[in-house]
Amino acid sequence: MTTTLLPALLSLLVLAADVSAAGQQQCYGIDPQPDLVNFLGAELSYDTADHICCHNHRLAEYRGYLEAPEVRLFDKLDPTVEHVFYDSVCGLPLFVAPRGRTFEEFQEESIHHGWPSFRPAEIISENVIIHDDGRMESRCKTHLGHNLPKGGVDRYCIDLVCIAGAPLTTDDAMYKSLVSAGAPIGVVEQDDMMNGSGGDGDMNDPYEKGNLGGVITADQLDTETYVSSAEEFSGKYNDWKRNVAIAAATVGSLLVVLFAFFCFRKKCSKKKKPDNAGMAARKSVVAVGEEEGKMLPEETNDDSSGTHSNEDV
Repeated sequence: MTTTLLPALLSLLVLAADVSAAGQQQCYGIDPQPDLVNFLGAELSYDTADHICCHNHRLAEYRGYLEAPEVRLFDKLDPTVEHVFYDSVCGLPLFVAPRGRTFEEFQEESIHHGWPSFRPAEIISENVIIHDDGRMESRCKTHLGHNLPKGGVDRYCIDLVCIAGAPLTTDDAMYKSLVSAGAPIGVVEQDDMMNGSGGDGDMNDPYEKGNLGGVITADQLDTETYVSSAEEFSGKYNDWKRNVAIAAATVGSLLVVLFAFFCFRKKCSKKKKPDNAGMAARKSVVAVGEEEGKMLPEETNDDSSGTHSNEDV
């Protein structure tokens, strides 16, 4: 029973986490851009992009995907300039790299970890949300990856397929679909930015166009003057060691409770369990007594009737 119960409980915990994370429909229900399959000449998997970016909060493209023979990301990038990486669904600019470090450092860190790795100076902070558990997504609700700090500084471990988009124009059908669905990709007027309008007015909703200073569209982004407002260390990340300790303590406590429960049941069953040997002995005594009781009266009856004496004669 224990081996059956524990996996079920763990599955429920994972499901609850997924349901909680999926409170908002990802990508506003819009599919990724079709052209991402030819990102900078690299051949990316559309199915992978669709699943990872728009139907997932925990998984990632496989480690080292950026170095796959059909991808070879850093062979496609010009090492002498900064590169802007756009949301694969709505086309918002998300990262500008390398910035504050060399191209070689950007490449080395990314290849070492297996995914494109960005630093606080390289993130378009107005367009990216970092959740308390380190999960990252764009203001278009596109899953991007996770914040995995290194050396006391945030490091954004990002799925390439989710930042392989291109800017959308107001004439694009996808742009119109996204705006109709409520995606904050339209130009926000200064008055709207001040009062938080442009959505339902909820200033606590990080997806609102007027919040966090409003998004920065591709047309608005000036890479020469833009400075990210991201903190060097946000404190938002998945502390796996702490989580493992909590999980171990939880499972340990559960095992202790289950052990105590089964011991209690076993003890009670012993008290209620009949003494089969004793009962058998008692039944044997009763049976013998009954047989003897039957035989004695028969002998007495024979003597009194004279039957036995007649046979002896």
